[in-house]
Amino acid sequence: MAAIESFDNIYLDLSKEHGKCRFAETGLGWKPVGPGDTFTLDQGNIGGAQWSRAARGYEIKILQRNSGIIQLDGFQQEDYERLSKIFKNWYSTNLENKEHSLRGWNWGKAEFGKAELTFNVQNRPAFEIPYSEISNTNLAGRNEIAVEFAVGEGGKANGQNGATPGKGKKASAGKDQMVEMRFYIPGTTTRKEAEGGDAGSDADEEEKNAVTLFYDTLIEKAEIGESAGDTIATFLDVLHLTPRGRFDIDMYDTSFRLRGKTYDYKIQYEAIKKFMVLPKPDEVHYLLCIGLDPPLRQGQTRYPFLVMQFKTDEEVTLDLNLPEEDLNEKYKGKLEPHYEQPLHSVVAQIFRGLAGKKILSPAKNFQTHRAQSGIKCSIKASEGFLYCLEKAFMFVPKPATYISYDQTQSITFSRVGGAVSALSTFDITVHMKGGGSSQFSNINREDLKGLEDFFKFKGLRVKNEIDEDANMLAAAMRAEDMASSDEEVVNNKADRGSADEDEESVDEDFQADSDSDVAEEYDSNHESDGSGSGESDVDNEVDDDEDEEMEDAEEEEEERPKKKKKTG
Repeated sequence: MAAIESFDNIYLDLSKEHGKCRFAETGLGWKPVGPGDTFTLDQGNIGGAQWSRAARGYEIKILQRNSGIIQLDGFQQEDYERLSKIFKNWYSTNLENKEHSLRGWNWGKAEFGKAELTFNVQNRPAFEIPYSEISNTNLAGRNEIAVEFAVGEGGKANGQNGATPGKGKKASAGKDQMVEMRFYIPGTTTRKEAEGGDAGSDADEEEKNAVTLFYDTLIEKAEIGESAGDTIATFLDVLHLTPRGRFDIDMYDTSFRLRGKTYDYKIQYEAIKKFMVLPKPDEVHYLLCIGLDPPLRQGQTRYPFLVMQFKTDEEVTLDLNLPEEDLNEKYKGKLEPHYEQPLHSVVAQIFRGLAGKKILSPAKNFQTHRAQSGIKCSIKASEGFLYCLEKAFMFVPKPATYISYDQTQSITFSRVGGAVSALSTFDITVHMKGGGSSQFSNINREDLKGLEDFFKFKGLRVKNEIDEDANMLAAAMRAEDMASSDEEVVNNKADRGSADEDEESVDEDFQADSDSDVAEEYDSNHESDGSGSGESDVDNEVDDDEDEEMEDAEEEEEERPKKKKKTG
């Protein structure tokens, strides 16, 4: 047998690129075809090996003596005999042929091995989860447990970003990543049964809730929770507005942990992108806001910001659990060995020292009409406070919203449409450069001038529709006043009906020197056109009968009203 055996197109730990794998008597090595690091494993660190079907053909799973697992995928089925001789002759290890269960059942038995959690269906493994891939676990329900997997960023393992070395090494290789898995575990069991009978004789045989025992065992095996001696500082029962609840904060060298009654979260300092200390307008509390990327997950809900609330007058005395040499070398000028200050100030200073993030605070050249930093407003139905920072807006507590001034295209002040309080409040609409907008409603009208001046000072484009509406309304009122004043001048004169028209126009048919009246229908002359022409001729012809006709006319005038009274 040759001193070196080589295999091409082999993938290491689900890597994106393949490489060449070589076996020798002293150990094995893998080198990628492209740029990348070479991996080597000493012969004395090989504790076992398994051969099974995998994603790209067949794989060899090597169990290291230091509890690690190495996966080499991409072998062909005919390579089994050749590799079996290599492990038996050079490494004194049998290459175990292990078949997986392909039934597709979602119920089985979970067993804790030395380096991985195995889910068995009818005594065959359905899948395995290396402990190095588990970042956190929570009791999600009465008999339900959630297992969260480490997620790499940009193809890098989380261990390269300040996390526990090796965490997320395999998960970061794929384009699509599984981030959470849940197990339903009913009933009760013992620790010996949970660990597959591998526990020692002195193991606790008392029956416990199976899901609780599973949870405790997984935390221990996956080394999720650091020991108490590694805790630099601990703050108990801290109120969180987002996510809602009270959590204990354990701060470690590279991460901090939130421990609640239902959920536990482990967050790396590298995930902290922003840290803000915001005084609440009630002048009784301070808000500490931590921006996270990737965001915190609780089931299907994501929390890109943690919002904590502290009382202003609550003080604490704290000694950090750090050696003096670390304080003088690693954290010189960042942390103090002893603190005796308000609680919110101590928490902020320790976060700044461990995470290395600058503390942001509200802009000094803006205050509300009550000399405060926070503006009471709302996003849709959620009430909160809007803070104007030096480079961004920040709305807390829920939904926590951060808007950078650099991403703002314009800001519009508008009146509340159709609201009763339209004269006392107004809205702000922030239009983004990339599209979309955010609206902050029900802001006190007295803060309008201060906000407009501050935005103009920051070089932001501002459109004040409130003043435009007020100017248009004032112009309309002035026009209405002028119109009403003109009407008053006309109405001062008495309304005399058509008499006013008679003063302006003269009736040409009217003759002032005529003594005759218009003939009535009962008059014998009613057919006359009423004109005065030919008057002398008529007088000559009826001179003898004039008196009789006048007497008849007077009699008819006296009788007609009597007829009207009878018919009335």
